Amino acid sequence: MKTNSIIILLLLVMVSGFAQQDSQYTHYMYNTININPAYAGSRGVTSIFGLHRTQWVGLDGAPTTNAFSINTPIRNSRLGLGLSFVNDKIGASDQNNISADVSYTIPTSEKYNLSFGIKATANLLNVDYTKLDRYNGGSPVFQNNIDNEFSPNIGAGVYYHSDKLYVGFSVPNFLDVKHFDDNASAAVQDRLHYYLMGGYVFDVSPTVKLKPSVLTKMVSGAPLQVDVSANVLLQDKFSLGLSYRWSAAATAMAGIQVTDGLLIGYSYDFDTTSLENYNSGSHEIFLRFELFNIQKRIITPRFF
Repeated sequence: MKTNSIIILLLLVMVSGFAQQDSQYTHYMYNTININPAYAGSRGVTSIFGLHRTQWVGLDGAPTTNAFSINTPIRNSRLGLGLSFVNDKIGASDQNNISADVSYTIPTSEKYNLSFGIKATANLLNVDYTKLDRYNGGSPVFQNNIDNEFSPNIGAGVYYHSDKLYVGFSVPNFLDVKHFDDNASAAVQDRLHYYLMGGYVFDVSPTVKLKPSVLTKMVSGAPLQVDVSANVLLQDKFSLGLSYRWSAAATAMAGIQVTDGLLIGYSYDFDTTSLENYNSGSHEIFLRFELFNIQKRIITPRFF
């Protein structure tokens, strides 16, 4: 009963017009294109990525996210292209985002590149109020569902990178969008998200690499979110890491480079808020598959 009450409260806050945040990822360093379009093509190969995240397991109506993306450089040019799809479910809401990305890269030195990117997104939102435990079923807020409410958006980002360092800043969606039901009695509002991220790979020894990284997310009407992580790569094959999301969760991560082109990763988040009493943590798993040609192969897999 406590669990249902908490979720109902969260959903009522959401549909009453407060800021709704974008999907959250523990493996943001491998899923960069979803938050920064300048990442498109930056790895120099065609990269296919899939992710599934189940948040707050055991809590009714908790968020579930599925993400898929593909990005590639355009041969003999400085352009990169990307396409991504994200499905977010939380309680009574089901949201789908389809995005197209274009990047342009300028070499700033022999090792470093500066990329600029733009993102165009189509959003479809559904809210089914019949899935809620409605204690006031006669309220006009719950009379009409939101069905495939369409809204476009546009975003941009910059990404400075080499084989060892990356720094990025992005705003995936520039437009504040309100989604209304038929009577305009309830609304879900998407607000601007500002992302600042960075990481560096240290060669501890010929077989050990250390990569600290940080992601800061700023949203109007929501607390500042800071993710700090450290990953160790062993023999260019196995990775282990720890992460801390400020005032939210602690995370353990692991990954394996199965082949030159296939990377698999998993993480488990331990909630550090009062919600820890109502859930058993969050799981995230991803696969990244990359296509090489004869002339272009990565001898040592890049650690982001």
